[in-house]
Amino acid sequence: MPFEDRMTPPPLVDLVEITKDYGRFRALDRVSLRVESGITGLLGPNGAGKTTLIKVLLGLVRLTSGRGRLLDFELGRQAREIRARVGYMPEDDCYLHGLTGVESVQFVAQLSRFPPVEGLRRAHEILDFCGAGQERYRTVETYSTGMRQKLRFAQAIVHDPPVLILDEPTSGLDPEERLEMLNRIRVLARDHGKAVLICTHILPDVQSISDAVVILARGRVQVSERLSVLSRPAMPSLEVRLQGSSDRFAEWLRGQGLVVEARSNGCVVLPGEPEDLAGPVWQAARECGVAVRSMASSRNSLEEIFLKAVRGESQVD
Repeated sequence: MPFEDRMTPPPLVDLVEITKDYGRFRALDRVSLRVESGITGLLGPNGAGKTTLIKVLLGLVRLTSGRGRLLDFELGRQAREIRARVGYMPEDDCYLHGLTGVESVQFVAQLSRFPPVEGLRRAHEILDFCGAGQERYRTVETYSTGMRQKLRFAQAIVHDPPVLILDEPTSGLDPEERLEMLNRIRVLARDHGKAVLICTHILPDVQSISDAVVILARGRVQVSERLSVLSRPAMPSLEVRLQGSSDRFAEWLRGQGLVVEARSNGCVVLPGEPEDLAGPVWQAARECGVAVRSMASSRNSLEEIFLKAVRGESQVD
């Protein structure tokens, strides 16, 4: 597909038949992909090509064949311009021993051409946003896993880039820190217009904040779609969670001629349009003396979508 002028805003990433070989090993196999703005989850099993794709986007490896653009800059030819506009949070530690946290973030700001005083101001401002307190004045080698994650995140955003590539941003965090990190990512995307690409193995994180999902397997794109589309089942249905036994509730609905599927997790699923089923559900709850804890349209789980994609099943039900 040529990179023609479009009436709609250009995508964050536009790749055409990208291939990357390491000797006889093909890490990326004719990858064609368009990633729009918002938050996109990049998923795949180990060895799927995720890390190679990130290196391609950052211009750290040379393409074997194909072409692409990031922010309308050409991959392989304008790598410096791309890296100046991308905030990259690596999975592994990347810091200089002997520097404090605030000095480490200031150093990255100066690499992005901020003057020393302005870089220091930016470092404090970003560390405040990341929830770093007095720990910023300690040397980074004394940091816990959670503090090192905050430091890498702060270094990725200190120069206010329009695009963020975050590699396992919640890995090793406790539940509270994980939720705080996800909320910061939401704020950057929603309130500050950042385009975010998250590479992670933690599927609930992707499902909770992503607008779209890309799934790689065996070096190829198996899925590239908005999460709202992927989560929509082929046949509409209503999922009801009850407080108490669902047996009598299900039998009452079957007596009304409705199809009812009782699942092992205590959910009752009724195929059909949710708005048409709400009335019978409330009536059944009243007649059977059970409380409805929740009622919502059924959705495909991201775990099911991921497993089908990795197995090579092209259709997600």
